Amino acid sequence: MCGIVGYIGTQGATDILLAGLEKLEYRGYDSAGIATIWEGEVNCVRAKGKLHNLRSKLEQIETPAQIGIGHTRWATHGKPEEYNAHPHLDTAKRVAVVQNGIIENYRELREELKAKGHIFISETDTEVIPHLIAEFLKNLPPSSSSSPFLEAIRQAVNHLRGAFAIAVISADYPDELIVVRQQAPLVIGFGQGEFFCASDTPAIVAYTRAVLPLENGEIARLTPLGVEIYNFAGDRLKKQPRLLNFNPTMVEKQGFKHFMLKEIHEQPGVVRASLEAYFNPAESTESPINLGLPGDLYNDLEQIQILACGTSWHAALIGKYLLEQLAGISTQVHYASEYRYAPSPVTANTLIVGVTQSGETADTLAALTMEKERRQGKEPKYQARLLGITNRPESSLGHLVPHIISTLAGIEIGVAATKTFTAQLMAFYALALDLAARRQTVSKDTLEKIINGLRQIPKEIEATLESQERLTEQLAHEFAETKDFIFVGRGINFPIALEGALKLKEVSYIHAEGYPAGEMKHGPIALLDAKVPVVAIAIPGSVYEKVISNAQEAKARDSRLIGVTPVNDGEAAEIFNDLLPVSHVDELLSPILTVVPLQLLAYHIAARRGLDVDQPRNLAKSVTVE
Repeated sequence: MCGIVGYIGTQGATDILLAGLEKLEYRGYDSAGIATIWEGEVNCVRAKGKLHNLRSKLEQIETPAQIGIGHTRWATHGKPEEYNAHPHLDTAKRVAVVQNGIIENYRELREELKAKGHIFISETDTEVIPHLIAEFLKNLPPSSSSSPFLEAIRQAVNHLRGAFAIAVISADYPDELIVVRQQAPLVIGFGQGEFFCASDTPAIVAYTRAVLPLENGEIARLTPLGVEIYNFAGDRLKKQPRLLNFNPTMVEKQGFKHFMLKEIHEQPGVVRASLEAYFNPAESTESPINLGLPGDLYNDLEQIQILACGTSWHAALIGKYLLEQLAGISTQVHYASEYRYAPSPVTANTLIVGVTQSGETADTLAALTMEKERRQGKEPKYQARLLGITNRPESSLGHLVPHIISTLAGIEIGVAATKTFTAQLMAFYALALDLAARRQTVSKDTLEKIINGLRQIPKEIEATLESQERLTEQLAHEFAETKDFIFVGRGINFPIALEGALKLKEVSYIHAEGYPAGEMKHGPIALLDAKVPVVAIAIPGSVYEKVISNAQEAKARDSRLIGVTPVNDGEAAEIFNDLLPVSHVDELLSPILTVVPLQLLAYHIAARRGLDVDQPRNLAKSVTVE
């Protein structure tokens, strides 16, 4: 969850580390810190809170150090206080470490190290690492390695259990930066006489396009002369960097007040990118969709299991609707965090789909790994068929599963997912239509009608954005003090009610719940009064009249009703106090449209309340811990 950055080269390290941390702050912002080596000492500066607090401290300190590590934290072990901030040092303050992840056996290690005289000052699991490295350095036999520092770290990481990525420097080895990856992302950047490491490429793309993502169980030694890669056994590995196709301006706000608002407005382009990539079939194929997936992935398919968390779980619920209604395949959606401990029985001819925008979500990766392992060695029909849906195909997910649908959303900086959700929906439309075509569960005319409808969606989103921006901003003024919201929908738009509630919770800190509209009378209706507004998604189609009827139940309890609907007259106009109009589209395609006003509403309420929209409290973009 945390962000790591490191530098060794010919430039001043501090400015490079701070610039990198700015690009990684979406991974956590409870505290931040950097450590550099200068004049034989480790200089460590840390600050509670967001990065500007650290920057203010560093402005009082001038150091020309050319090696350093930095960290921005999302707290797991220990409160978000300065004494828990990274980097962490050993007792002698000669070794500094930053970490992303969790050390599961830190308590046992901590007690062992305390017994040997090591003094701990934080509540974190990370602090055991510099102490452990220092202990191995102290006990290394003379001339045991060409790099004693590397050898001590290698021995130390073999004693750690958990998922982690670390970067280490030492005052006694001022020309070495050592980085390690074990189940947490870490990438190395190659420059001209300088080298970088980071949790994610945006932190280093301003300096280099040549990168090498580390694999699990790998250690890299960065020196002014180059990079050496080893495995945990100490064997030297041969690796080649690759060139990134990445534009740094993609992560700038480009005139928008917040990244979240910018990314909401980028959704028409995201849909167009998906249409261009996947809805242009090769000639003489049985499907109008071109996902590049092998036919044997679909052969005799009887069931689909989808594993996801958070917003990705909501996208998966819509995916379930599409896969069952279009392709006729029984589909189950599981919280990845729960699936690990109560997995479904192993069934034959089952496609397992992992959905994670970052490709690094620890729970989803762990659930997929478990599924892969428990199906290994079974007869062919029970063996794992794994597919990933992610915005980062180069991520851990891309290495874990053999097949990926890349969602093509571009980098998303706002912690609350917006355009990546829409991109995931497009991936599920493509997958469901591809399966429907191959299985011939819908006619060619129906397929053509749906695809033509999807091709109209970008301009409909643009129209919604144009009409809703001012409307939702005005409406937000009236809810700045509201404490509770209810969102309701039915059918394919029930997950949009869940997503609308989640967005509001994430960025405005208002308690909000999403329900199937028909379930209101089975308990939640007790919550309703004039202080609890209800947002209803009412799209003409199979459940429109039912949603209107459920809305009337809320109106009878004095709730203020907000309707997300293309209908602005008749019964809808009478029932709803406020309308958030969307274009008339087929009910099957409506979720890509109905989510937009809910995103805007959440954004404007949070902005009106003066909150940090892009970096909501307690949240992080990439959830790399369980």
